[in-house]
Amino acid sequence: MQNGEVVIATCNLHKVFKKTIAVANLNLEVQREDVFGFLGPNGAGKSTTIRMLLDLVHPTRGEVFLFGQSLKKHRHAILQRLGALVEKPDFYPYLSGRTNLKILADMMGIVKESHIDEVLQLVKLTKRADDKVKTYSHGMRQRLGIAQALLGNPELIILDEPTIGLDPQGMKEVRNLLIELSQRGITIFLSSHLLHEVEQICTHMAIIDKGKLIVQGKVDELLRQGPTIVRIQVDRLQEACQLLAQQTWIKKLEMDSSEIKVQLSYSEIPRLNRWLVAQQFQVYRLTPQTTLEDYYLSLVGEG
Repeated sequence: MQNGEVVIATCNLHKVFKKTIAVANLNLEVQREDVFGFLGPNGAGKSTTIRMLLDLVHPTRGEVFLFGQSLKKHRHAILQRLGALVEKPDFYPYLSGRTNLKILADMMGIVKESHIDEVLQLVKLTKRADDKVKTYSHGMRQRLGIAQALLGNPELIILDEPTIGLDPQGMKEVRNLLIELSQRGITIFLSSHLLHEVEQICTHMAIIDKGKLIVQGKVDELLRQGPTIVRIQVDRLQEACQLLAQQTWIKKLEMDSSEIKVQLSYSEIPRLNRWLVAQQFQVYRLTPQTTLEDYYLSLVGEG
């Protein structure tokens, strides 16, 4: 892990519902200004973990620390420093987006009307702020939900599946918003099953399965540990394909009219290049492609 300020830390976090272990001795660490993706199959324990981070569910054992303080001991002070969108946002449909936020702001003791305007501008809802929420698209409601989470100027926002159910345009709007929030220095912790979205947004990630932590770290560093598809462009393509098929360190191989694709570990790319040169092939290009989907499936399978 990097040596920054730890914003989220869980210490052997464990949750049992009746006889079912939902989360098993989970140790997470999130640094300030990380965009942290929390991944896992359905039922892996993501939502239960998020609810424990927000003190909506109490752990069977273990502890949550936010901003270096025990959530159990400093709940009120800690929760004032974060915002969250845990479920589908719930608003008064016949009131405007602005009025809905004003009601919430009044409940939070926020008196500056200008702060509501700032938040609406940030989530790109200024033009529709005075329209009734019932006229909003699903994506607009999600952005209004994130606006709600931003009302208290939080240092950390926690989002449970923020793009679930959105069309491509809605996903893009939420993705761009999260990138902008990150650029403003807000730490973001989000769960998602959309691996492509996480790959575009997140700097760090953790994967859990059956309540257990499988891996955590920087996204780019973790991807280098997984399987890599390398696109090979050489002369004598057919001959190269036949010889590569005999190499035990090549896991998968396919060829089309212009290139060969092989799967191997990232660290073996230099070996591949040396091998091709040693076999006297003219190497025009080696293009590695490592995707989060490939890495994720190598750890948790197809489900």
